[in-house]
Amino acid sequence: MKTSESTVVIRAPAKKVWPALTRPDLVKQWQYGSDLLTTWEVGTPVVFRNEWNGNVFEQWGTVLEFAPESRVKYSLFVPRPDLQDIPEHCFFMTYELAESDGVTSLLVRQDDPRPSLPDESSIANDGPDVLSLLKELVENKMP
Repeated sequence: MKTSESTVVIRAPAKKVWPALTRPDLVKQWQYGSDLLTTWEVGTPVVFRNEWNGNVFEQWGTVLEFAPESRVKYSLFVPRPDLQDIPEHCFFMTYELAESDGVTSLLVRQDDPRPSLPDESSIANDGPDVLSLLKELVENKMP
């Protein structure tokens, strides 16, 4: 399983960071413009939907853990021609918050058991740095 972790330090308390991770209107501002659809109840669906060049793109999964202002974890399936929509082809996103003196350290972990595409190692990630966008949103744009 491939695991990647990133940490971002946000100059704000966890109670301010949490809505940016879980409220659809705020998630849309840092998560590639995606519409978030979920109730955040453990066991319920989570869907990220956006439109790109006139096509609708969706990722879907299940809420696995939800501890307000502390931790959220969900599975996601990203459609690919070579993968069936089965649990073994989902990856897992975990967001863990730790606050100290009004500053929040956010650990973002992706655990990915999916088979790699043959040319995946040569694919460049030219997209926006979503964690920088999240930090900017919380520190400078949210009240």
